[in-house]
Order: sequence, then C-alpha cells, then structure tokens
Amino acid sequence: MAHATATRRTTEQAVSSGPRPEPAPPAAVSFSLVTKRFERAGRGAPVIALSEVSFDVATSELVCLVGPSGCGKSTLLKLVAGLARPDAGEVTALGSHVTGPHPDRGMVFQDHALFPWLDVSRNIAFGLEIAGRPRAAIRERVARLVAITGLTGFERAYPHELSGGMRQRVGLARALATRPSVLLMDEPFAALDAFTRAEMQEELGALRRDDPFTTLFVTHDVEEAVYLADRIVVLSSRPGRLKAIVPVPLPRPRRRTDLAFQHLRSQVLDLYDRRAQA
Repeated sequence: MAHATATRRTTEQAVSSGPRPEPAPPAAVSFSLVTKRFERAGRGAPVIALSEVSFDVATSELVCLVGPSGCGKSTLLKLVAGLARPDAGEVTALGSHVTGPHPDRGMVFQDHALFPWLDVSRNIAFGLEIAGRPRAAIRERVARLVAITGLTGFERAYPHELSGGMRQRVGLARALATRPSVLLMDEPFAALDAFTRAEMQEELGALRRDDPFTTLFVTHDVEEAVYLADRIVVLSSRPGRLKAIVPVPLPRPRRRTDLAFQHLRSQVLDLYDRRAQA
C-alpha cells in the first residue's frame, strides 16, 4: 500500500511538473451583466434598453448583433465605443474598462457621417491628422486604404459627388485608418441597394482576410449576419436580453444558396421571431 501511494505521488508530481497550458487570452470585448436605462425627461419611468446582458467577443472574431428594433443593439456599440456608460454591469475592451472613446476602437455609422467640406482623402486622413501622425505616414496610409477600398480616382471627390456605396467605403476606410483593434459597425450597409450591399459585404470580408480585426456588427438582415459572422448574438425585444448565441461554422467564402446556409438562416429567424419570444 505504501509503495502504491508513493508511486501515485511520484506520478502526480511528474504530471504537475510538466509544461503548464498557456492561459486563454482576454476577450477583445466583454459585456458583464450590462444594464442601460434612458431617462424620459419627466415623461414617466425610464426606458430600460438593456437588461443584464453578458457575452464576450474573441480577438479577430466577427460577431453580429440581431434583434427587434429598440432592443439595444446600437446601445451596445455605443457602450464599447465609450459614447455611453452602463447603469449597471461592466464593459471591457482589450482588457481595460471602457471609460471613454479610444483610437483602438473605430466606429462605422449607418449614415457614414463624413465631413461634407473634406474630400475623400482628407476624410480618411482625419483621425490620423488629429493623432499628429507624420504627413508622409498619413499619405502612405491613405493611399493604401484608397486602393483596397476601391476608391482610386476619387481621392479629390467630395461626399455629395459619391454614390451611397462609395460614401460607405470612405467611412470604412476612415474607421480603419488608425488601425483600430476593434471595429464597431452600426448597420453600415442598411441604406444600400441589394447589389451594393452584397459588394460591401464582400469588401469587408476581403479586408478582414488581410487584417482580421475584431468586429462587432449590428444588422437587421439575418442573411447578412449568417454571411459575415463567426457567431450571431440574438437579443430579445426591449428590454434587450441575451436570447441566444448562434455559432456560424460555415466555411468561407460562403454561398447564400447552400442548404447549410439556409438552415442557419432559418434557425436565427426562428429565434428572431417575436412570436417565438418567451
């Protein structure tokens, strides 16, 4: 018995003295029991936009947020961007508590939010100029982004001279100019026609293949979510609560006509359907 005990202890010591597994890297973005309320200026009780929402976004992952209008999808982006603060819970980005905006977190808006008095190049360069980057570095970065977003030849054009799809390309290039680690996208392609939207989805995929930045993407289009996402977070109607997280294990490039694609789309739609909400 003594010999068996000694042998077991020796084996345990040998196992414990082996190489320890590396700890998992911290999530790029983390929501922990996040609640957000909006006051209504004397018009009754506050609106609860989000209630105890918790989930993580891994480094280099693209996560789509879907759910009914008013469920707090855009509010989650604003919390990560540092444009709003939670009333309860914690929001962290890149291992630090979010206390305000930071260049490591870029945002693309639905309405592109370009400066109408600046041309394409100056819009893209804006964040770099504010950061005080050297002019040569700015010119090089802008030229690179103009090329990869298909804006060559339009460097001196102003926003009113561009199509909707091209304005969104400029907004995307501007957000990427400072090389943010986390890109926040608030229905960026919603106002585009179907063909331009598909083109921009392809463009985003190509950009992420070259530089797989972490992306949190809000959409009402379930097909868009299945096409783009590594995982889809489904929120309930207001107050927004976490309803489900759906992995999207489909290989890339994805085909919308594939049966597996259609099956996942139907699965998310079933969760999205108001009639299916508890």
